[in-house]
Amino acid sequence: MRLDSPWRQHPSYHCSRSTNAACVHYREALGFLCSHGESVIVTKKALQPLGDQAVLASFADETAALRFALSVRRQQLAWVQDVVLAYTTVAVFFDLDHINYAAAAGDLQKVDLPQVIPLPEETCLHSIPCCYEHQLDLARVAESTGLAADEVIRLHAGTVYTVYAIGFCPGFPYLGYLPDLLCGVPRLPAPRLRVEAGSVGLTGRQTGIYTEPRPGGWNLIGRTPLELVNLVDGYFPLRAGDRVQFVRIDEVEFKALQGQRL
Repeated sequence: MRLDSPWRQHPSYHCSRSTNAACVHYREALGFLCSHGESVIVTKKALQPLGDQAVLASFADETAALRFALSVRRQQLAWVQDVVLAYTTVAVFFDLDHINYAAAAGDLQKVDLPQVIPLPEETCLHSIPCCYEHQLDLARVAESTGLAADEVIRLHAGTVYTVYAIGFCPGFPYLGYLPDLLCGVPRLPAPRLRVEAGSVGLTGRQTGIYTEPRPGGWNLIGRTPLELVNLVDGYFPLRAGDRVQFVRIDEVEFKALQGQRL
């Protein structure tokens, strides 16, 4: 890995490689409340079964869901197998050999955030290089938004996004939310049969990265040269709750970084 790569000198390149789920960007999750010493209370949650081995907690907004997921992870309940955050819901998986739904839901009803949670010294803020020359739909996005192509790129790369969910294909991050001026671009009239791995697309209020070759209907405005998923090695560096910022690179840098890992 080239440590002298220009994109690595970008101020936003402060990335924790830890897979510890507690490594969530607290400042966003808590809306800066903790830094001001204010009390934090989790929005009332609604619990229901998700299959026979999970409890689904639903909230009014993404911030409340982030706070709850963080709190559950920090409590390290013995019966918790996994905590999966997706927008305004949190799925908490359990082992039926150790606990049933009623008991698990009862424990989760008691989970709340303490009055103040200290901010971590590190944040899961990933800088991801993006070559906007590797695009297929930049002109379409520019036409839809009424912006110049360079302005689309500036706005897209100038925003720090939250990973609100992982899905669609292994490791695909749903990143939100786009700047207002980029919101509202519809999907393609017909999806492409193949979108290359690393392709960066957007639609509606979201942007995302295709981690594997897949059919897809999002507007492709760039591509990252980095490997973001490796199924064989179990390599999944992006997790729900992390944050992402794209850093513009040129074709030369794209080729130099091709195939390297985040």
